[in-house]
Amino acid sequence: MGLRETKKQQTRQAIADAALPLFLEHGFDQVTVAEVARHVGVSGQTVFNYFPTKEDLFFDRQAEVEGELARLVREREPGSCPAEAIRDQLLEALGHQLPPFPTAEEGLRFHQVIEDSPALRAREREIRERAEAALAAQLEAEGSVPAPALLAGALAGLHRAALRELRRRLMSGQPAKSASQALKESTRTAFDTLCHGLHNG
Repeated sequence: MGLRETKKQQTRQAIADAALPLFLEHGFDQVTVAEVARHVGVSGQTVFNYFPTKEDLFFDRQAEVEGELARLVREREPGSCPAEAIRDQLLEALGHQLPPFPTAEEGLRFHQVIEDSPALRAREREIRERAEAALAAQLEAEGSVPAPALLAGALAGLHRAALRELRRRLMSGQPAKSASQALKESTRTAFDTLCHGLHNG
């Protein structure tokens, strides 16, 4: 990566890093792009050059999230089950409570901001739909499983349901460790059932 590209990446990261604490403290709808720009010391147009919409600024890792399930399947061990690849990553993530945040409290606040904003809830649904579509495309390209679009829907749905249930438990006040541990067992069972059916159907 050249110097110019490195500086662009640093500027993008600085903008995202400045925006998140503002969103977490004040809420998505209460923070303007102009406020974020002032915190970074750039113009509002510069922010829009990197993030075309305020939703893009909040979900600054959107592209990475949309491609994550497909990447897990693409990079799995040869001959292994795609359900196992997604299961193993999810079980590891559940051990960190609400990844990728350093604390469960910060993760909870992030998701509360989403719950409070119709615009963010709509964007979150779009991200999930694109993640499922990318997974379906990866499975179809491999040609190793029947009905790749349906399998992608099942895998993405299980992944989404597990994280949603973890969020619900934590927001209801259940201790992070017990919520995560209990959910890991049911998540393992659900994915193993899907994997078994895939290979023995």
